[in-house]
Amino acid sequence: MNLVERDNRKATIARKTAETDITMELNLDGTGRYEGKTGIGFLDHMFTLLARHGQLDLTLTCQGDLEVDNHHTVEDLGICLGTVLQQALGDKKGITRYGHAYVPMDETLLRVCLDLSGRPFLVYKVTLPVERVGALETELVEEFFRGFVNHSFMNLHIHLLEGGNGHHIIEAIFKGLGRALKQAVAIDPRTAGQIPSTKEVL
Repeated sequence: MNLVERDNRKATIARKTAETDITMELNLDGTGRYEGKTGIGFLDHMFTLLARHGQLDLTLTCQGDLEVDNHHTVEDLGICLGTVLQQALGDKKGITRYGHAYVPMDETLLRVCLDLSGRPFLVYKVTLPVERVGALETELVEEFFRGFVNHSFMNLHIHLLEGGNGHHIIEAIFKGLGRALKQAVAIDPRTAGQIPSTKEVL
């Protein structure tokens, strides 16, 4: 069950299933603050990076069936983040719409490009050299972004250009997403009040 509320580029979701119980609040015009515990330490680190680099405020509580594995929790957190992003954007009037970022991190170079198009599509071209970083199984990174894209209705391309360290690669992804989102959700003063599409709907 999902309960979603929206107010002035902020949104809150309460999602409860037999596997997870998550509440999440997102403020698109934040200061880069993350508060919460997912139960997966490395994922909390990634949310901290996402918030800081995106200048988003993200707050959550999460209870998941981690005694089974991390899959349900990670996937549902992606679903919740996509949902609150979509709701916080409202009718998308005046937003820049597109965003991109190149993030170097030592040997790693990562590119993120996105379009808040209303059409969900994920291109994930990342090979991770390890099966786990901390308590997070690396195969779940793609599952997180699939849930995120399908519920934010975003076109998201993530390409690893160079890389050899799993921690660096995943960190660069979340930093890049934050920076690309910061661009895309920003209000363009030249088009304030307009939908950034010739179709006049996103």
